[in-house]
Amino acid sequence: MADFDYDLLVIGSGPGGQSAACEAGSLGKRVGLIERKPYIGGVSLQTGTIPSKALREAAYLTSRFAARGMRKPAQLSGRIHSGFLAEAMGRKQHVIESQEALLLNQLMAAGVTLLPGEASFHDAHTLNITRSNGEVDQLRARVIILATGSRPRRPPEVPFDKQRVLDSSSILKLRRLPERMLVIGGGVIACEFATMFAPLGVRVQLVDSHDHLLAYLDRDIQQILEQDMLDMGIQLYMQTRVDTVRRDGDRILVNTSRGDVLEADVLLYALGRKPNYSGLNLAAAGLTADDNGWVQLNEQHQTCQSHIYIIGDLAGWPSLASTAMEQGRGAVRHAFSREQMRHPGRLPMAIYTIPELSYVGRTERELREQGVPYVVGRALFCETARGQIIGEERGFMKLLAGRHNHALLGVHIIGESASELVHVGQIAMNCESTVELLADTVFNYPTLAQCYKTAALDCLRQLSI
Repeated sequence: MADFDYDLLVIGSGPGGQSAACEAGSLGKRVGLIERKPYIGGVSLQTGTIPSKALREAAYLTSRFAARGMRKPAQLSGRIHSGFLAEAMGRKQHVIESQEALLLNQLMAAGVTLLPGEASFHDAHTLNITRSNGEVDQLRARVIILATGSRPRRPPEVPFDKQRVLDSSSILKLRRLPERMLVIGGGVIACEFATMFAPLGVRVQLVDSHDHLLAYLDRDIQQILEQDMLDMGIQLYMQTRVDTVRRDGDRILVNTSRGDVLEADVLLYALGRKPNYSGLNLAAAGLTADDNGWVQLNEQHQTCQSHIYIIGDLAGWPSLASTAMEQGRGAVRHAFSREQMRHPGRLPMAIYTIPELSYVGRTERELREQGVPYVVGRALFCETARGQIIGEERGFMKLLAGRHNHALLGVHIIGESASELVHVGQIAMNCESTVELLADTVFNYPTLAQCYKTAALDCLRQLSI
């Protein structure tokens, strides 16, 4: 023990790093948490998940006035002025600061030592910590966890300038709304930001090379999302590639594979993220990354050096804050208690577009490809009392059940509170329940959760045939 300064050193203070540090602290271990930024929380808290969802909430509330049959307040009528964006950004900053204070309290309560500076490997057990004044400390640890996250992909041919050509981090620093925005990409980040800005009066164009947005989604959910985006006035250029991007004064000009020249005031480039390994000097620890920048891991998230673990976005798919937290906790318990990292079961996935959507389990397409006989149960939000109260016209729940064993195989939801509702289905699936459980459950009235009962009964009617 005397050979090590810490039992555990964690690099990165995002959700995975926080979870790992607090878990080790609760086991009585000496824990150091290294963060190179002047704040904690990582991308999730500072430039990603939390701030983007805070901005989304402001845009969502704006979009709901008409849906709920109410006039917009005077300051929101017509095109939303930039003062509203400033207010939303202020609210976003308040949420960040509150969450940061909460995280600091949790880390201190767990006895975690915060170590400011940039970490790099000296050898497999030793880290160099370069502080802001240039001084370097060396610290040794029995176990090291890498949780440095990911960053937006920024190809050299795109002229990023943090003013008009933006990525998913810099767009959150806008101080006024543009008249026109062009989004490149059709994935989660692209769709989320497109549906955030369109309700605020921004004319949004989205360019993507695929046939459909979020092609891995259930087709019914996908179609509703695309129609909602079109209804917001978002122009979709599908099966279209971007040839060039250039700035001409205050304009961004984009040439596409179809020969179009698209013009906007602001461009958001949202095509992928990259692992944050730069500066870590992996070779000194005996680690190597593949051609795509990823380090190979086993099921316990160990590298070829068994005391070095990699978690969170740095470990690749599914790149969720929720899974990063479990990976951090699991890595610590494996490292110090030799507990095997338990698979968390079916993972719920949420996309915070307007409307939001969420799913767990398999899609119809996957079941057909696997040759699994199934039935589909559907429920419309607008057919529930709660849905009518809140003006949910297109909200929708879909359950997939095995024809032979009645097992719940998939849950797909779009509309109000989709990210919350999905957990009922997730728990049922992880408990290997059948749709009878949902059909026999009494849900509060009026709630959207009643859709589970309606969709389950729909499944049972088909299963009885």
